[in-house]
Amino acid sequence: MSNIQRGIAEFIGTFWLVLGGCGSAVISAAFPEVGIGLLGVSLAFGLTVVTMAFAIGHISGCHLNPAVTFGLWAGGRFDGKDIPLYVIAQTLGAIAAAFTLFVIATGKADYSLAANGLAANGVGEGSPGGYAMMTGFLVELLLTFFFLFVIMGATDAKAPAGFAPLAIGLMLALIHLISIPVTNTSVNPARSTGPALVVGGLALQQLWLFWVAPILGGLLGGFVYKELNKTAA
Repeated sequence: MSNIQRGIAEFIGTFWLVLGGCGSAVISAAFPEVGIGLLGVSLAFGLTVVTMAFAIGHISGCHLNPAVTFGLWAGGRFDGKDIPLYVIAQTLGAIAAAFTLFVIATGKADYSLAANGLAANGVGEGSPGGYAMMTGFLVELLLTFFFLFVIMGATDAKAPAGFAPLAIGLMLALIHLISIPVTNTSVNPARSTGPALVVGGLALQQLWLFWVAPILGGLLGGFVYKELNKTAA
């Protein structure tokens, strides 16, 4: 596949992740009487990854996440020269999805960006449960570490073939079940950037955390799995 094809695939895939995941939180989570709640939002994020992994996995590898791209590089599974292409495509896809979601959300007469938000990530005042910054940083780092660990294992040549999308999607759903109350769950700098640019304010001020913590966690997860697998071999 050409770089253009891979970049477009990452753009489309990340667009779908943000539109599907954040869209479920903004539009459906608290919908009267039939709202999908925290469980539904968690499953929605997981399903975006499962569906896109089957759709574009053979084109770009379906990273959809700068932390995944960096983690796979640290794990020896990705060429470092392609990191800028992937990160830019992912971030642009997330931004486009966030603005699209905002347009959709404003179609409801009583929607307010200040009151209803756009599923932006945050800590302290920006945390759904009021969790402190250091707690949020630790959670994002740890969960991204384990996310990459599972991705590396599920896509290993020795792993059962064909099940990687399901394992990775379920892992992302589990991550959201754990951490939505803490940070609204990022583990993905691109996913955080889109809504933060639309919402502005505190979400934009805290955006650095949702780049630094997930990328550090991704690098550690990829590296640790590579070393563990090397020892096991």
